[in-house]
Amino acid sequence: MAAASPLKLKIEGMDCGSCALKIETAMKRLPGVSEISVSYTAGTLALQLDEDRTSQTTIEEKIRALGYKPLGAAAAAAERRAAPESDDKSAWWQDEKVRLVLATGGLFVLAFIVASLFPATERWAYSIAAILSVLPFARRAVAGAFEGSPFSVETLMSVAAIGAIAIGQAEEAAVVVFLFSIGELLETLAADRARKGIKALVDLVPRVALRERDGAVEQVSVEELAIGDIVVVRPGDRIPSDGAVIDGSSEVNEAPVTGESVPVAKQPGASVYAGSINANGELRVEISHVAADNTISRIVHMVEEAQESKAPMARVIDDFSRWYTPGAMVVALLVILVPPLAFGGDWMTWVYRGLATLLIACPCALVISTPAAIASGLATGARNGLLIKGGAALETLGKIRTVAFDKTGTLTLGRPQVTDVIALVGSEEDVLARAAAVEGNTTHPLGAAIVEAAKTRNLDVPKAFGGATAVPGKAVTARLKNAFVSVGSPRFAAEQAPLAEDVAARITALETEGKTVVTVVSGAVLEGLIALRDEPRTDAAAGLRALKAAGIETVMLTGDNARTAEAIARQLQLDVKAELLPDAKLQEIARLKQRGPIAMVGDGINDAPALAAASVGVAMGGGTDVALETAEAALLRNRVTDVAKLVSLSRATLGNIWQNITIAVGLKGVFLLTTLFGMTTLWMAILADTGATVLVTANALRLLRLRQPEDAERA
Repeated sequence: MAAASPLKLKIEGMDCGSCALKIETAMKRLPGVSEISVSYTAGTLALQLDEDRTSQTTIEEKIRALGYKPLGAAAAAAERRAAPESDDKSAWWQDEKVRLVLATGGLFVLAFIVASLFPATERWAYSIAAILSVLPFARRAVAGAFEGSPFSVETLMSVAAIGAIAIGQAEEAAVVVFLFSIGELLETLAADRARKGIKALVDLVPRVALRERDGAVEQVSVEELAIGDIVVVRPGDRIPSDGAVIDGSSEVNEAPVTGESVPVAKQPGASVYAGSINANGELRVEISHVAADNTISRIVHMVEEAQESKAPMARVIDDFSRWYTPGAMVVALLVILVPPLAFGGDWMTWVYRGLATLLIACPCALVISTPAAIASGLATGARNGLLIKGGAALETLGKIRTVAFDKTGTLTLGRPQVTDVIALVGSEEDVLARAAAVEGNTTHPLGAAIVEAAKTRNLDVPKAFGGATAVPGKAVTARLKNAFVSVGSPRFAAEQAPLAEDVAARITALETEGKTVVTVVSGAVLEGLIALRDEPRTDAAAGLRALKAAGIETVMLTGDNARTAEAIARQLQLDVKAELLPDAKLQEIARLKQRGPIAMVGDGINDAPALAAASVGVAMGGGTDVALETAEAALLRNRVTDVAKLVSLSRATLGNIWQNITIAVGLKGVFLLTTLFGMTTLWMAILADTGATVLVTANALRLLRLRQPEDAERA
C-alpha cells in the first residue's frame, strides 16, 4: 500500500463556513483520506491522500457534485501568479452565481408578466418559476445529503420553497429563491474582498527582473532567477527576490514587507527583501532566494496555512452548527404541528410560520462569525509586519497574562555599543580616536563597536603602523605615530601601573551598571576609559509600558550574568530572572504558565525551546528564515512595541467574534419571535438570514481597516 501524500486543491465557489463543513464531511467519508483542512477564507482544501484507496479524480468529482469547482495545485499556483491579469479575464455576467441571480430574477419577472396578462394562470406561472429556480439548490441539497450533510443550508431553503409552493404561496417561494441567490452572491463578494489581502501580498513582487550576465543586462521572468544571479534594481523598481547588495547605495522602502514606514539605508553587504521598493540609487543585488522561497512567498504561504487552521472558538462553533441545523428543523416541525394539534390553530397559518422558521434558522451567519474575523485579523497583522501562524495563536494572544522576554537581541540590540568615554589624558575624542586606530582591523565585537562609534562621531582616526598584536583576554596593541597604544581590560592596565583610587572607583561604578570597561593605555600611562554595553532597543521601554497599560505583566528571562541583566531591567523597569540555563528557563516559563497563558519573546534561534514551551512563542527577526519558522508569531519589524500591537489585534479580533455571534443569534432570535406572532413573511425571513450574513461579514472586514497607534518614539 502506498504511503499517504499531501494534496492541496483550490476550491472555487466556497464562500462560507457551511460550504467548508460540507466539503470536510464529504472528504471524511472517503477511504484513505486524512488530516483534512478546509478553509473557505483561503478557498483551499488540504489533506493527506492514499491514492491506492481513493484517487484525486474521485475527490474532485465529489467536490463538483456538491456544487464547487476544484483546481489542482499547479492550476491554483498559475492562477495566483497571474492574479492581476486574471481579475479581468471574464465578463461579470459569466460568473456562475451572477448567472443564477439573473436566472431566478428573470423567471420571477417572467411569471409576473404572465400572471398580469393571464390572471387565471397566476398560481401555475409562479409555481413553475419557483420550481425551476429551486432546482439547482435542491440538486446541491441532495448531493450534500448523499455525502453526509443532510442538514445543509440548501436543504433548509429547498424544503421551505417547496413547502410554500405546496400551500399555495408560489409567489413568495419564487421571491425566496431569488433573494437566497442574491445572498450567495453577496457572500462571494465578501469572501473575495477578504482574500484580497493575500492577492495584495502576491502582487508586491514584480513579474520581471533585470538580470546581469556576461556584462549585459536582460529582462527575465522572476521565476527564472537562480541563487547567485545578479540583478540590477533601478530607482523606483521593486526588488524581485531576497538578496544582498553587492554594489551601489540607496534607501529602500520596506513598508510593503515589514510595515516599516521609514526607508532603510542600504550599502554593499546589506540584505534586501522581495517586494520592497528602491528609492533613489541604483543597486546591484545578488539573489539569495528563488521566487518560490523569498520572504513574500513564505509570508503568503504561512498566512494561507494560518487561515486553513481553525481557532478553538471556530471549532466550537462548527461542532455546535452540526447540531444546530437539525435542531432548527425539529423546532420548525413543532411550530407546524403543536398549535394546530394542541390548540386548534389553522394548519395553513402554522405551516407557513414553520417554513419561515426554517429560513430564519439558516446557520450561515453563525458559522461564518469566527473564521471571517480570524481571517481579517491575520491579514491585518501581515500587512503591519505582525505574522501570526493560525487562529489558535491569534486567539490565545488576547488572553495572555504575562510576557517573558529574552534579553540579548530581543530587548537589546544584540551588539555592544559605546556608552561612556572618560578622558584621563587629552579629550574624549582623542581617547576614542586612538582606540579606534588600534582596533581598526579587529573582528572582536567590542573593538568593532569602538570603531563604529568613532565613525558615527566623524573623528579623525590616526594611522596605525604595522599590524596590531593581541594578547588574548588582555589587550590589543598597535604602534601609532608617537607611541605604542593598547586597548585592554582594567586588569591589563593595572599590570602596567597601579590604578588611582578614583579611577578604580569609576571602573567599579560602570561595571555595576552592567557595562564592560576597556582601558586605553599609551606606554604605561592610562589615557582613558571606554564603557560598552548591549543597549536596550529604542522602543523597548515604550513597548513594555504599553503591555503594562494593557494589564499584562512583563519579565526578563536571560542566561546573561545577573549584574548586566539587572542593570538593563532597572533601566526598563521590569522584573528579571538572570543566569538561567535552558532547563531553568523552561521551569520558569512552566511556573508562570500556571498563573495564566504566557507569551515568550525571543530571537528565534537560541530561544527555540522556550518559545515552544510558552502558550504563544513570538520571534523577533525581520523576516529571517528562523523568525518565520520557529514560533507561532513573528515581528517582522523587530520592534518591542509590536508585542503590544499583537495583543491589541488579538483582543480586537476576539471582540469582533463576539459581536458577530451576537448579531447572528440576536437577529435570528428577534425574527423568530416576529414569525411566531405572524409578523414575518417568507421573503422577510430569508432577508433576515441574508442580512445577518452580510452584517457579520461586513463587521469582520472592519478589522482590515484597524489602525494601530504609532510607536511611542514617533509620537
